[in-house]
Amino acid sequence: QVQLVESGGGLVQAGGSLRLSCAASGRTFSSYAMAWFRQAPGKEREFVGRISWSGGSTYYADSVKGRFTISREYAKNTVYLRMDSLNPEDTAVYYCAADGGGRRASYYQSDLYDYWGQGTQVTVSS
Repeated sequence: QVQLVESGGGLVQAGGSLRLSCAASGRTFSSYAMAWFRQAPGKEREFVGRISWSGGSTYYADSVKGRFTISREYAKNTVYLRMDSLNPEDTAVYYCAADGGGRRASYYQSDLYDYWGQGTQVTVSS
């Protein structure tokens, strides 16, 4: 079992930056690929980005590519989402998720992920 707790959300003006954190506890953090998803009001949950278990590979949605960066810190069992050049369309609840490796789905599909955090709200004002 893995427990995930996100933090770092808040209110920011357009053009600003935030860094979200996802602290993991439970089973070995380093063996899981990790991802970020987001869900805006009235919309489906969407893929934001993913980092491999080794940290050597990252993938991003086109809508955030070049603005968002995922990283992980093994000593702290934490994954980060650095968000720059934020715009109001980035307003959503952001969730981190862990891929235990036992499901069959594409990396950008939420069905692939076994564990989820409770989410953290990000609001970008214009």
